[in-house]
Order: sequence, then structure tokens, then C-alpha cells
Amino acid sequence: MTKEIVNAIEKVLEESKKLDRKFKQNIDLVINLKNIDLSIPKNRVDEEIILPHGRGSDVKIALFASGELALKNKKHVDLLIKPEEIEDLSDDKKKLKKIATDHHFFIAEAPLMPTIGKTLGTVLGPRGKMPKPVPPQADISGMVKNLRKTVKVRSKANPTFHTVAGSEDMSKEHIYENINAILRRVEASLERGRQNIGSVYIKTTMGPSERII
Repeated sequence: MTKEIVNAIEKVLEESKKLDRKFKQNIDLVINLKNIDLSIPKNRVDEEIILPHGRGSDVKIALFASGELALKNKKHVDLLIKPEEIEDLSDDKKKLKKIATDHHFFIAEAPLMPTIGKTLGTVLGPRGKMPKPVPPQADISGMVKNLRKTVKVRSKANPTFHTVAGSEDMSKEHIYENINAILRRVEASLERGRQNIGSVYIKTTMGPSERII
């Protein structure tokens, strides 16, 4: 393990112990890019990364489905949205926005995708939460298991962006391996790899940051 990163993780975890918080804090990774034109969409970072040790916090998943897909998979997700509810959500943007905020990932029965795109896309699309389509007979238990360990890493047009790398109750080894997985994927997605990364910091949700690159 890189000593500088390990030392930074130890400092962040030590600082988190001093903060008497009533909730479990995330370990956040803040990435700053350089020498890259993010006004060009193909240069932007937009990745979904399965963390080797998970996020260390709850990940909520919603499913748009009916019939067999809904019946078989309702137990695997946090929210089931039936087809007849889609129109209601399109008329109640406040409720839709709350669902979009509260849920990290969305899955949908493939035939419902055109309707979802037309009615809910203006809310889900900009948030990077358009559903992943699955066949009507699919067993989504494996997909859900992976999504519960997945983080989204999106730069949009902003050279500074952040993602979750774990939680404060995880071991420093597990946090390190999660960070490593994120940075490898981000580097691979950039035109010039590591040369496009200006700096990287880690921090807890409410704590100070430590530079690791």
C-alpha cells in the first residue's frame, strides 16, 4: 500500500473519532482534474464502479416493473413502482424528485423504458439515474447485489467532483483498496490517464480533508 495514502486515511479516521456525530460518516474521495476540456462530453468521467469492499452504507434501489418481474424481485429492492404509478409521478415532480434523491439506482422492465424516458426522464436523466433495463422474466438479485456495492463517479463539466469510497467504520486496508479501485477506473477513462489528475483528497462527511495525490 502507498504510505502517503495510508497515512492520510489514518489521519481522516483519527479526526472522525473526535467528532461526536450521531450518524456514520462516509469516506469521500474528491478528485480534481487538469489539462482536459470537459466541455467536450467524451472527455467527461461517467463511471459506475463496484467497490471491492462495498460502500459501508445503505444503497437504495427502485424497480419499475409489473407482473412476473415485480412478483419475483420485489423482495430484492427498496421500492417497487408499478406502470400505473408512472403517470402519477410525472404529474407530481416533488414526489419524483424525492424518490430520485433517496434512491441511488433504478432498474426497469425493458418495455417500460420508452414511457419512463418520455415522462420521468427530465428528472432522472440529469441526475444520472435513468433505469437499467432488464427483460420481463429477469432475476435481478445478482444485479442488485452488485449495485449495493457500486458508486457512481461523474465529473459532468466540472473538473472537481467527488464520490463515496467507504465509511468511517471500515478498516484502513478496505478503504485503501476501494480508493485504489476508483482511481484505476478514473485514470483509465481519462485521455492522458494520471496526467489528467491534478489532485485527490479524502475526507469524512463532516471532517477536514487530506491530500493523497
